Amino acid sequence: MVTKIQKKSAPQAANAPLSSSVKDSAQQIWQAGLGAFTRAQAEGSKAFESLVKEGVNIQRKTQSVAEERIAEATNKMSSMATDITSKASGQWDKLETIFEDRVAKALNKLGVPSAKDVNALIARIDELNLAVQKLSGKAPASKSAAKNAPTAPAKAATTKKPAAKAAKKTAPKTKTPAATKQP
Repeated sequence: MVTKIQKKSAPQAANAPLSSSVKDSAQQIWQAGLGAFTRAQAEGSKAFESLVKEGVNIQRKTQSVAEERIAEATNKMSSMATDITSKASGQWDKLETIFEDRVAKALNKLGVPSAKDVNALIARIDELNLAVQKLSGKAPASKSAAKNAPTAPAKAATTKKPAAKAAKKTAPKTKTPAATKQP
């Protein structure tokens, strides 16, 4: 039995330096891991701070580029809107002019006098009133009184030929109720 123990103890003695070297290696690996962990903790905060700084710089650059792009897009859109607005207003002006011309033609065909025609008739009536007043020897009345006063008969207007020619030039070709009626 003793011999058996010796035989077993002999391989253990040979394995003793190997097991101690494995233990030493495991111990060194453990210590290296602890050292790496400690260094990572110390340098990790520094690395984190540097990454944060880099992130802030990248964010600022990105924001400035984005703001430039937005400003460019805004300028392009406002210039396009201005162009479209000017084109649209030009088209509306053309449409309005066409509409006004057609309405004026339709009213003219119906015999409705235009504002120019009415103003020309009013001016002609004022001239005729002054001429009648001069011929009758009365003092000229004010415009407001002349508007309220009855007008002279149509025969008085025909006595003066140059005035009648001027009336034909300024009066419209269509007959108006205001021009034919005498109060």
